[in-house]
Amino acid sequence: MSPADVHAAVPNGIPVPDLDLPYPDRPEVITANLLKITELAPDPRVRFIFKNLISKLHEFVHETNLTTDEWMSTIKFLTRTGQTCTPLRQEFILLSDVLGVSALVDALNNPSNGIATESSVLGPFFTEDAPDVPLGESIASEGKGEYMYVEGRVVTSSGDPIPDAVIETWETDEKGFYDTQYTDRSVPDCRGRLRTDAEGKYGFRAVVPVPYPIPGDGPVGDLLLTMGRHNVRPNHLHMMIKAGGFRKLTTSLYPEGDIFLSSDVVFGVKKSLVVKLTEVDDEVEARKRGFQKGTKFKLLNYDFTLLTHDEAGVRGLDD
Repeated sequence: MSPADVHAAVPNGIPVPDLDLPYPDRPEVITANLLKITELAPDPRVRFIFKNLISKLHEFVHETNLTTDEWMSTIKFLTRTGQTCTPLRQEFILLSDVLGVSALVDALNNPSNGIATESSVLGPFFTEDAPDVPLGESIASEGKGEYMYVEGRVVTSSGDPIPDAVIETWETDEKGFYDTQYTDRSVPDCRGRLRTDAEGKYGFRAVVPVPYPIPGDGPVGDLLLTMGRHNVRPNHLHMMIKAGGFRKLTTSLYPEGDIFLSSDVVFGVKKSLVVKLTEVDDEVEARKRGFQKGTKFKLLNYDFTLLTHDEAGVRGLDD
C-alpha cells in the first residue's frame, strides 16, 4: 500500500518492549540490545535461530572490521541476486549452492545410514511442469544428445519393491543447458515424471549428461570470479523419488570419470552416487529400447533404497 492510499502510516501493533535497553551508542550495546529484543519472539525455534544468526553475523562484522562500502556492496549484490530471479531462474538457490549451504543443510538433514540411497542437492533447475512419461519412453526429444537408457528398481531398506513410486528426473542436453535456459522454451524437455511398476522397476530413455557451467551472467557468476573459483558442475542426472509412507529422496547420479567430480562448484557429489555407464553396441537392443538411430547407447543401472518415515525419524512428511 502506498502513502497515497492511507491517511497516516500504521505501525504493526506490537507495543514498546518492557526491557532495559540503553542507547545503542557503542558497538557492543547494539548487539546486546538486539539479542534482548529477540527474546520476545513467541516461537522458541525462531528465538533460537535468530539469536544464533544475530550473534554470528555481528561477530563477523566485528572480526572483519567491515567497512561501510563493503557492506553497501553486499546489499547491492543481494539486491541484484533477487532481481535476477524469475519463475524459471532461482539465483538465490544458486547462491546457497555455491556457498555450500545447500549441501550442508542436505547433509545434516539426511545423514547416511549405510543402507538408504544418499541424497544430493536439488539445484535451481527443478520445475513442476515435467510431463508424465510411460515406462520405457524418453524424457528427451530426439537430437538432444548421446543416447542413454536408465533402469533399476526402487526398494525398501529390506529390499522389497516399492510399486507406484513417483520419479521426477531432469538433466541438461548435450550442450550443457537445461530447457529452462532457452529463451524459446515452449514445452518441457530433458525432464519427465514416471512411476515404478508392481515390481518396483523403472526405466526410461535419456541422453548422456555432460559437465556444464552454472549461469555465469548474474551476481553468483561474478562472485565466483571474485573468489577465483570455477563454475562447473560434473555431469549428472537429477532424480527425485516419492512414495507414500517413505521419506522423499532428492538425489543425483554422477557418471564416473568426470574431472569435476571432486571440485563440483555446488558440493553435491557423494562417492556412493558415482556410477558406471556401460556402452552397448547392438542395433537390435537399441531398437528394442526405443532408440531411433544408430547401434550404440549408454546403459545406467541403479537401484534406489528409500527409508520409511519411522526409519528416517520423520513422521507424516513427504508422502
